[in-house]
Amino acid sequence: MKILARTGTDEVAMVYMAEMDNGKLIEFVESVQPPIPREKKWVLIVSILYGCPVGCRFCDAGEYYQGKLSGNEIFSQIDYLIERRFPERIIPVEKFKIQFARMGDPAFNQNVLDVLEELPERYDAPGLLPTISTIAPNGTDKFFERLSDIKNRLYKERFQLQFSIHTTDKELRNWLIPAPKWDFDKISEYGKAFYKKGERKITLNFALADGMPVNPDVLLHYFPPDTFLIKITPVNPTYRANENEISSHILPEKEKYEIIETLRESGYEVILSIGELEENYIGSNCGQHVTNYMREKKTIKNGYTYPIL
Repeated sequence: MKILARTGTDEVAMVYMAEMDNGKLIEFVESVQPPIPREKKWVLIVSILYGCPVGCRFCDAGEYYQGKLSGNEIFSQIDYLIERRFPERIIPVEKFKIQFARMGDPAFNQNVLDVLEELPERYDAPGLLPTISTIAPNGTDKFFERLSDIKNRLYKERFQLQFSIHTTDKELRNWLIPAPKWDFDKISEYGKAFYKKGERKITLNFALADGMPVNPDVLLHYFPPDTFLIKITPVNPTYRANENEISSHILPEKEKYEIIETLRESGYEVILSIGELEENYIGSNCGQHVTNYMREKKTIKNGYTYPIL
């Protein structure tokens, strides 16, 4: 793996673009959450696919798809980030989160499961918290069956599973996520079987755009609050979001939202996750921004303004 470019700041987030031995490009990220120090929380976000076949309307990683990363290629990203700061692979971080979510849906790549199997032996990291974020594509049942087994054997209360939902309107959800995927019935059935009392609740993520309804009655029908929690995030400024005229309902300067209060009154734990505004300028949470920046040689309003080094 050869690092081609980086952008950002160690105080918030750093995005790396790398060329793999096969000549294909990936991105990966490390971030902190000011004012929380790195020894309290450190997040790595790695790619698992070359691009993504899903094509979500606000994600820049979906413009092309060139295949899956091997387990070694996934580990090369993790190793690089860890060894920059902890050469002995001893990570004294209370919450050390590895998200398999930068480029590609992890459910498309069984090699992610091999990585999950090896992680606890590869690093001395008592605070390790692996995170899978997925749309639950159709045809990936074997992945989820094995994922459940790995969680039960190796992680239990220190594993985070997140399903990307974005709206409770089924037609709009299919427009936002234009790929065959599990319906709410199947996500609910799997989630109820996956979750055990005392473990982390399963997250339903809504990157909430204007005009995308979140109906508590629909959620309560499928997703009991004692098993599922709700995470609300902004739609980050990406080329795809701009092209599709998708505007975020969640704004950095606004703290209270009626839908969040309604969901909490319905019994849900709700996390409003906005993060640092500077992350938009860095592009640490926006999909494949470095490749777009390098190709287009331009920026977009309110995003992607950090220099490529």
